Amino acid sequence: MRASQFHFQTLKEDPADAEVASHRLMIRAGMIRRLGAGIYSYMPLGLRVIRKVEAIIREEMNAAGAIELVMPLVQPAELWQETGRWDRMGPELLRFKDRHGRDFAFQPTSEEVITDIARQELKSWKQLPKNFYQIQTKFRDERRPRFGVMRGREFVMKDAYSFDKDVAGAEASYDRMFACYSKIFDRLGLAYRAVAADTGAIGGSRSHEFQVIADTGEDAIAYCPQSDYAANIELAEAVALIPQRAAPQQTKTVVPTPGKTLCAEVADLLGLPLTQTVKSVVIAQDDPQAGVAVQLWLLLVRGDHEVNEVKLGKLAGLEQGWRFANATEIEQAFGCLPGYLGPVGVSGRVKVVADRTVAHMSDFVVGANQADAHLTGVNWGRDMPEPDLVADIRNVVAGDPSPDGRGSLSIQRGIEVGHVFYLGSKYSQAMKATTLDETGKPRVMEMGCYGIGVTRIVGAAIEQNHDERGIFWPPALAPFEVVICPMGAGKSPAVAQQSQLVYDQLSAAGFEVLLDDRDERPGVMFADWELIGIPVRITIGERGLKEGRLELLKRRGLVASDCVVVDVVTAVRDLLQADRASN
Repeated sequence: MRASQFHFQTLKEDPADAEVASHRLMIRAGMIRRLGAGIYSYMPLGLRVIRKVEAIIREEMNAAGAIELVMPLVQPAELWQETGRWDRMGPELLRFKDRHGRDFAFQPTSEEVITDIARQELKSWKQLPKNFYQIQTKFRDERRPRFGVMRGREFVMKDAYSFDKDVAGAEASYDRMFACYSKIFDRLGLAYRAVAADTGAIGGSRSHEFQVIADTGEDAIAYCPQSDYAANIELAEAVALIPQRAAPQQTKTVVPTPGKTLCAEVADLLGLPLTQTVKSVVIAQDDPQAGVAVQLWLLLVRGDHEVNEVKLGKLAGLEQGWRFANATEIEQAFGCLPGYLGPVGVSGRVKVVADRTVAHMSDFVVGANQADAHLTGVNWGRDMPEPDLVADIRNVVAGDPSPDGRGSLSIQRGIEVGHVFYLGSKYSQAMKATTLDETGKPRVMEMGCYGIGVTRIVGAAIEQNHDERGIFWPPALAPFEVVICPMGAGKSPAVAQQSQLVYDQLSAAGFEVLLDDRDERPGVMFADWELIGIPVRITIGERGLKEGRLELLKRRGLVASDCVVVDVVTAVRDLLQADRASN
């Protein structure tokens, strides 16, 4: 491909609304153009990258036995009503009516549609297992679309759905997809982690996220360098940091703490370690009919820890939802405003939940339930009843013991680009998707769900692979593998002839090559291709040709080298292989 025949338009200035590197660089490199909030046109360079991602996904999904189909973008409300998600899903589900007044949704995901297909097409256990997948456009009406393609409203996703006759078969399908995803991300050349994750709104009982490692990632990942343990911080188990409770050594004392509402402020005022303080958080459970609080919960975590909201939703009694209590509810129950709350003297109508570490603490500091005062030397059993519940309700922090007992946890940031779920019978039961088993009786199918954010991968790859000059693509994702930059080809027949010869040789060897025939100044050429991120650049000039040599530049690290003209194919192959090996 010649640059003059292709289309790309680079920009020198950063877009004003770009918050992350991938958004900034995709706009500047001419890969996307904004049409509306969270909606982008994918320009030729960007589309080439997307097609690379899709090709790898297709090859590995097909190799794993999955079968491709395409489901409609527009889905009738009736299917979503069967599972109850029409009412449960929030405004992210784009709803609309057709000319006849019938309700439809623009698909954000396709569990209902694929289950409808399965219940019509799969009649016998002999037809199982089956795994159907599609690579299709999705739409989620994000409240605040941001980060370019990383959190857009319209995006491309690969979603797959497995159907099995029993739990054992579904577990095998899950494991097969987990292995398939690992191969996909290995081939993409991205540094990633597969981490245990919360199943979220889709539901299910087993779940892993595939996270591309990047400092700008929205997710925090807890992992153990000494073992294979890895989990999203929402799910990572926080073990008790104190093995057992010590006997009380101090007397409970009221101390003045005027204006000190934070644990760190109280600890500093009293000259105590923050780890000796306990933080109080109050949440409320509402009557679903009346919409008013029927139960308050007092959550206790150590002063240096934070409450994990996902874990709270898994506590017995809170599965149907909760919210943070408002100031009026807190003042009525505790007699003071937040900042001075504590478990001592709390009414029995408030449920007290202590984190595992707090349950083992002694002689700790809590709010006195009166303005400008805290209590020191507080102990369970002596100064207040034991908590109603002891549970893991906090986020892990770096240095915590790994739950597998094989080391300490570290924390790093990641971008979720893939997710695998074991759904069980959540959707098949609701939609009566059954097959006849070996005895001829109807049996609900077991399901799995497997998603990969195709366009999100492109953004995540850039977040992981860029510098101050632009992008440096892993070779598997680059829009072109090699770009040839002739120096003054319009004035030098020898340069023009050699550039065409090198282009022909590399193309014949199977490389994706772009010949920059724009007759631009070297600085313009180099800046464009460093911005766009082609892995290997070949510079051909009269001076080098007189010595029979070409200049090669590996974009990752901007490493320059020379090669003799006759060895250019081997030199390029070696550079690309080295680039793949370095990822």
